Amino acid sequence: MELKPLAASVIILLIPALFVQYLPGASDQLEEVLREQTKARQEEKIKAVKQQEQLENLKRDQHSSQSQQQLDQIKRQKVETPSEAPKPQATQTQQQLDQLRNDQQLQRLQSDQQINRIQRETDPVRQEQQLNDLQRQQQIRSLQDQIQRNQTQQDLERLRQQQNNR
Repeated sequence: MELKPLAASVIILLIPALFVQYLPGASDQLEEVLREQTKARQEEKIKAVKQQEQLENLKRDQHSSQSQQQLDQIKRQKVETPSEAPKPQATQTQQQLDQLRNDQQLQRLQSDQQINRIQRETDPVRQEQQLNDLQRQQQIRSLQDQIQRNQTQQDLERLRQQQNNR
């Protein structure tokens, strides 16, 4: 009978020693899992930002192409009526379209650089902040592009109406 209390006290003394021995390993594993989850979330967010940027680029390209086609049509109509000199408005609209394309290409390159910089960031909190900032910048840029597209579209419509009124 004296063995039982002795065995119980040995077990009671060993249990905390076992926890101390295995607990740091569990803590390290937990931290590693949390780091991997954070990294996976950030990679998904980066992927979403890239996809959004690609979508915006496609929309810009499509609109730019449509505007160019409309402007080309207006120019063809003017060529068909050679008695009139080419209007400076058509040239100005063409220059605006060319500038818009150049700006869009520059923005794409800048966005790619920002995404690469964010991916190299080692601090997860800073990386998250930078991703959020990039998303906000893209939203602002998208709205600005939309305003500029609308203005160009209005210019094209005005040119088309002038052409039709002659």
